[in-house]
Parts: sequence; structure tokens; C-alpha cells
Amino acid sequence: MFRDDIPRVTLAADGDEPAIALPAIGQGTWYMGEGLTPRHEEVRALQQGLELGLTLIDTAEMYGDGGAEEVVGEALHGRRDRAFLVSKVYPWNAGRDSAIDACERSLKRLGTDYLDLYLLHWPGGIPLAETLEAFERLREQGKIRRFGVSNFDIDDMQALTGLPGGARCAVNQVLYHLGSRGIEHSLLPWQRERGLPTMAYCPLAQGGKLRRELLGHPDVAAVAEALNATPAQVLLAWATRPAEGQRNVIAIPKAVQPSHVEQNAAALELDLDDAALARLDAAFPSPGRKVSLDIV
Repeated sequence: MFRDDIPRVTLAADGDEPAIALPAIGQGTWYMGEGLTPRHEEVRALQQGLELGLTLIDTAEMYGDGGAEEVVGEALHGRRDRAFLVSKVYPWNAGRDSAIDACERSLKRLGTDYLDLYLLHWPGGIPLAETLEAFERLREQGKIRRFGVSNFDIDDMQALTGLPGGARCAVNQVLYHLGSRGIEHSLLPWQRERGLPTMAYCPLAQGGKLRRELLGHPDVAAVAEALNATPAQVLLAWATRPAEGQRNVIAIPKAVQPSHVEQNAAALELDLDDAALARLDAAFPSPGRKVSLDIV
């Protein structure tokens, strides 16, 4: 049984939408719907995650050319009201009218009439003001409840929030894990100062070699052993750790195996003390200068 006081990250109230507290760990769907794993296992994994409290599900029109959205739609059939559903639009589909069309296609694949959060997947050639106009129209039509962005560095965020309506951005989703800490220099503090949550994709790293290096690192393993946890749980607890007494990072690992889903949910219960954090920080120090935003 999981605690009622599991770590949560709050999205601010916005217009008619009240503030909402989301679990600090959700579910990612990158590579779902591509035939790499039997579809029924992907559906079951998402449903299992819902049961365990991982109620935020993140997907995108890019993933499997819409295949991941179809998997999510099947998983949420009869359960839509239990999930906080996020999807993303390609930059080249983020125009004044094309974003409306793209969102409607996503909604059809997902089998729902609204998204809780709709993100611009990465900065593109269409002016941000035009994308913001489309997002506002989607909000007015009830097709999305909030909007945000993904893969935006601090200069992108400053440009966005300087535009009319840009300050209503609810989240920025970026790559963030123990081995990729570049956002800690400028972007993460800037967002924290403004109460703007971060969604961390690939919190266990992307790519076999880097992931193996992180999960197999002796300091990660030692922290995990001391806490009777797995290295993956340590990485998730690290990514979602509080800063200055508050949590504002939501990690969205993808999992299909039942044991992995259960471990991800159990990571919500894991607290890293100062000694554990110091050990991990020494092994994987935060950069002392601004670095380019990591993107995969």
C-alpha cells in the first residue's frame, strides 16, 4: 500500500483550471506502439501503473507515428478520468490551424475529447506567437486544459514567456538524469523561481551504454544497497528530489515489464538523505557553467 503523502508536484491554477498536484513519477510511452513489445503488454503496463498511482501518462504524435497514442487510448478505455494525459505536437504541425488539426488527430487516436496538457515537442520554424494562438484556441474549444513546451532551453523559455499568453506555459519537458545535469546551471533555477515545473524525460538515461554505466556505477549501487532499493529507483528518487523544500520535477520513465512498473511506483516511497545525495553529487557533479541543452 502506497502512502497518501507520496511526493507530488503542483501545476499552478490557470483560468478555470484549478491547481493540480501530480505524482512526482509518471509513465512515459516512447517506443510504445512500434511492435518492439506485444501491444497487450504495453496496455497492461500502463493500466498497472495507473493502479499503482502513476496517473500521469506522457505520449506524443511522434511516438510510433501515433502508435503510442493508440496504445494509450486502449489502456485508458473506461479509465480516462483516472489519468492526467499529456501529448505533444511536432514543431512543423504547430501552426495557427495545423496545430488544431494535429491535436484532433491525437485525440482521435487516444479515444478522448480532451488532453490535460499539450506540449510543443521542440522549438521549430513556426513563430511561437502563432503556436500560442493555436493553443489558446484549443483551450477555448475544450480540447486541451493546459499547454506547455518540451526541449526548450532558458533563452527559448525567456522568449516564450515574453510573448502574450506565454506566461501560461504549464511545464517544460527536458532530458534530465544523474548523468545529464546541464539544466541545473541556468534553466532549472529559472523555472523554479517562477514556479514552473519540469518534466524529466529519460530519467534513467537513453541508450544502452550510458544507462548501463549509470545503473552499474558503484556509488549508485552502494546507495541502492543501503536503501534496499534498485539502482533505477535511486535514479528516479534523485531526479524528483526536493530543492529548497519543494519538488518541481516530474520523472516519466517508460516501463513495460510488471516488475519495472512496480519498482517505478515504489520509487515514490524512496527518500535520499543528505549523505546519499552528497555521494551521488560527488560521482556525477553538476556543471559549473552553462552547457548546451541535452536532447535525444
